[in-house]
Amino acid sequence: MSLLMIIPAYNEEDSIIKVVNNIIKRYPQYDYVVVNDGSTDHTSRRCHRVGFEIIDLPVNLGLAGAFQAGLKYAYEKGYDYAVQFDADGQHRPEYIEGMLDKIEEGHYDIVIGSRFVKKRKEKSMRMIGARMLTVAIKLTTGKRVSDPTSGMRMFNNAMIKEFAVNMNYGPEPDTISYLIKQGARVGEVQVEMDERVCGSSYLNMTKSTMYMFRMLVSIFFIQSFRKRDDKHVIMKRR
Repeated sequence: MSLLMIIPAYNEEDSIIKVVNNIIKRYPQYDYVVVNDGSTDHTSRRCHRVGFEIIDLPVNLGLAGAFQAGLKYAYEKGYDYAVQFDADGQHRPEYIEGMLDKIEEGHYDIVIGSRFVKKRKEKSMRMIGARMLTVAIKLTTGKRVSDPTSGMRMFNNAMIKEFAVNMNYGPEPDTISYLIKQGARVGEVQVEMDERVCGSSYLNMTKSTMYMFRMLVSIFFIQSFRKRDDKHVIMKRR
């Protein structure tokens, strides 16, 4: 069994060293790679200076492009599993073992590190949007995903290949919905997440509202028109 932690990083110079050093020192059983998404700060320089494993993208591709680059790397290296892991210090690597147990024991394709398996969502505008996405996925797939916006997701080797060989995937709730429709099995594990080590999220109120609207439109309408280049990747095991 081999696992790769994929750490997309855009202008995370103030947090990336602490995040990766914690992985190296406390979780050496996991491999990792930082995907520098065309950062304009010193993210790349600092990673190279201390000898981190890093992929430098020449331009900013956004989270979808950076994560897909990491999954292509995982696919080429033959990893059994890959986990999406934030560079800002919010994700906690101690939960990876439980996610691995879940994905292996339950024969899942994707396991999400969820904040709401055992806990209720707080009453806020952001959580209202998350509830709407949960309902949308339930209505369109018949499956309930309690934390569709969680960025801590683990993928098995079939999903690694699926993302690596297809060009129209992003690590977003609408993609999770689409993959469920294609036969992927999705599980969740309760996790806790920390606040950002430093900096601030690019999602302000306006951007968050637009993001939720875009996801809902995609889940309800666009998914039916998505194309896959290699249809046997998921369905061959069914």
